[in-house]
Amino acid sequence: MFKKVLVANRGEIAVRIIRTCREMGIQTVAVYSDADRYALHVLEAEEAVHIGPSEPFLSYLNAERIVEAARKTNAEALHPGYGFLAENAEFAALVEAAGLSFVGPPHAVIRDLGDKTKARKIMQAAGVPVIPGTMEATTDMDTLCAEADRMGFPVLVKAAAGGGGKGMRTVAGPEDMREACIAAISEAEKAFGNGSVYLEKYLVNPRHIEFQVLADRRGHVVHLFERECSIQRRHQKIIEETPSPALTPALRESMANAAVSAAAAAGYVNAGTVEFLFVPPDSFYFLEVNTRLQVEHPVTEMITGLDLVRHQMEIAAGKPLPFEQGDVVRRGHALECRIYAEDPTARFFPCPGPILLYREPRGPGIRVDGGIYQGFEVPVEYDPILSKVITWGEDRKAAINRMLGALRKYPILGIRTTVPFLMDVVQSDPFNKGETNTGFIEEHFPNWSPPEKMHRLAAIAFAAAELAGAAGTRPPWEAKEPATPWQTLGQWTL
Repeated sequence: MFKKVLVANRGEIAVRIIRTCREMGIQTVAVYSDADRYALHVLEAEEAVHIGPSEPFLSYLNAERIVEAARKTNAEALHPGYGFLAENAEFAALVEAAGLSFVGPPHAVIRDLGDKTKARKIMQAAGVPVIPGTMEATTDMDTLCAEADRMGFPVLVKAAAGGGGKGMRTVAGPEDMREACIAAISEAEKAFGNGSVYLEKYLVNPRHIEFQVLADRRGHVVHLFERECSIQRRHQKIIEETPSPALTPALRESMANAAVSAAAAAGYVNAGTVEFLFVPPDSFYFLEVNTRLQVEHPVTEMITGLDLVRHQMEIAAGKPLPFEQGDVVRRGHALECRIYAEDPTARFFPCPGPILLYREPRGPGIRVDGGIYQGFEVPVEYDPILSKVITWGEDRKAAINRMLGALRKYPILGIRTTVPFLMDVVQSDPFNKGETNTGFIEEHFPNWSPPEKMHRLAAIAFAAAELAGAAGTRPPWEAKEPATPWQTLGQWTL
């Protein structure tokens, strides 16, 4: 097993990886930008290396500098987390060329599955159902328009090299096709350095269901059941759960077998996720493979009792999976809510700034994966995810009730967050009935506004901060020196 691992990420996922490494007796190296000098992941790791200015392309997207940090600290492996360079085949190849172990699939697998059209061909050859669409990516406008006319509208224009909703446009009719293609190509070029796009038939409000897989270097692949991720904003998930309330046992087995076949056909190694779009009552189609640890992996851990990061490390070190498919047993129901520094009343616009008050919920069946603390300044440069609240219950109702209680006891004051919005979603009738799809928010919460009491709480928080300042006890984020967890986290002393 590795003695030292560099975590090439930030925020809650870096903290989560570091904590499993500590349990395994592995020393960790954090990397940080100017904006993250006092971030929690920096304080959690045994070592930390500054990798550049706040702008992502000069720090967390600077592959050479990150690999050099690993060499400098004598790290043996590198864990990319999610986002940034996690699904960058060139980065994985650079890590491998440096003689380091990449905690993820080989670079060739990342390359093949990162090319969405190539991935579709691999799945089609393996007998995995794919969404009707084109098999070749292009930037040629005439070709795209002709293919759309042949397929019939509505269609989706999608970036061949990306995901996360970037470079994606829904086109209702031929009159909008050229404009949508120009926008998608431009956005894909900026986000991924590759403007090529392809077309898929647009499925109206499907359910988004994915299967977690683990694969070792000996070709042994298992699935760890499904996650339902249908509640999304801007094509990005905000609530996930397992098991899906929509699947019958027979359909679950069929989709699981397809996921295992998909991973095997791609020569997959390490942890990954095979994503499907499900159209009730029984049609499902391959969407993509995420070649990394998913944001929502904790719900799988809650129902299986497995630590996915631990298994990632063991697979990367060359160990075989220690169990067979029949050994994987699920128990109960788990739910995850992603907490973002965003304003749901303004189309989820990011809301960086100082955290005036922060308390995490506690209790049986409640887990919080976080990367912030009271006094920390949420930077403007990065994805605004703050933390994730995960709850477990004997059944779906118990997990939902526990989640609602946890969100009610999760004050994050000083910035706007998605907590009050998530509370309303979780206690809504459609959600409780399991009637979810990818258009859920647009359908049920198109013009959401927070309860009046939330405005009062925010006013109280700001008033308290002002009173503290008037009394001569300035909050740590307003001190001459930047705030650190040492100044703000309870029982620690410098």
